[in-house]
Amino acid sequence: MTIRPARSRKHSRLPAFGGGVGICMKKCGMKKCVLVFLCISCSHACFCWGFYAHRQINFYAVFLLPPEMLVLYKPEIAYLADHAVDPDKRRYIVKEEGPRHYIDIDRYGVYPYPDLPRSWEDACKRYSEDSLVKHGIAPWWIARMVQRLTRAFETRNRALILKTSADLGHYLADIHVPLHASSNHNGQHTGQHGIHGFWESRIPELFAASSFDFLIGRADYIKDVSGFTWDRVLESAAASDTVLLVERMLSAATPADRKYAYDMRQGLLVRQYAAGYTAAYHQHLNGMVERRMRQSIYAVASCWYTAWVNAGQPSLRGLQTTALPAADSLEWRQLQQAWMRDRMLGRSCAE
Repeated sequence: MTIRPARSRKHSRLPAFGGGVGICMKKCGMKKCVLVFLCISCSHACFCWGFYAHRQINFYAVFLLPPEMLVLYKPEIAYLADHAVDPDKRRYIVKEEGPRHYIDIDRYGVYPYPDLPRSWEDACKRYSEDSLVKHGIAPWWIARMVQRLTRAFETRNRALILKTSADLGHYLADIHVPLHASSNHNGQHTGQHGIHGFWESRIPELFAASSFDFLIGRADYIKDVSGFTWDRVLESAAASDTVLLVERMLSAATPADRKYAYDMRQGLLVRQYAAGYTAAYHQHLNGMVERRMRQSIYAVASCWYTAWVNAGQPSLRGLQTTALPAADSLEWRQLQQAWMRDRMLGRSCAE
């Protein structure tokens, strides 16, 4: 079987941020306006890779698949992109969800962390399961999700294939974020609170649609999913110091009034990193965010493809269009409701 490289297509760009502080000043008093700034700034949630980036990653991963898989994945590309963010929303209703998104690998010694067993069973023997969960279980959880997707392909369960694919894409993308492999995950230990969302959300939202290149090629079969996953984690761990150091140096050289700005976002004024400061950070990182997004796209497509091959390459044509089980449909409605309430269980990126 030959896989043909897919041509890249740009996803529609999100609405540009606009507006200014003056509008708020006219509609409300100075004190009230400041209160609005503070409330919005403090409550603005930080999601792993950001909703925008996660959707982009699952979207572009589809185009790396072979024709035998495209017959299912291409018509469902909107579903795969929209539901790429479900695991983040699940953190609002499932206490156990949070640790599946990261691993504080620096808690286990020094790079490349040889004392941390790569198999779950061996890791549990060396450390307690509670300890592993406390510091994140992302690489082990990904291995389990690939097995789940393989079983979904074996049963040719259309709804389960799509749901598991969307979820798996999220977890794989998360391990490509350097601060997902660091206990200093939001710069809380170095006075850089907010850097998590700065790296993974602000940069993609400003530059992905206009300048990132997602023409990648094709998915490949991964012989050792666990080894592949741990390699990505180690890459992220190695890059985490650079993410922090570059921002610290840039911050020291930038006046405070040029570091942040207030922009309209979905009808609300939000305090966030200024566009100029973001561009400078992106430039000093020398394309790191774009590279990690590209690697995420490749990893997602390749793990989808690997699960399909491991299942015996079943035909995906003519799968019955079945609805998700009632429990899954109920969960999705609960995710939406909990997300709107903005009460995350466990650790958030903003902590």
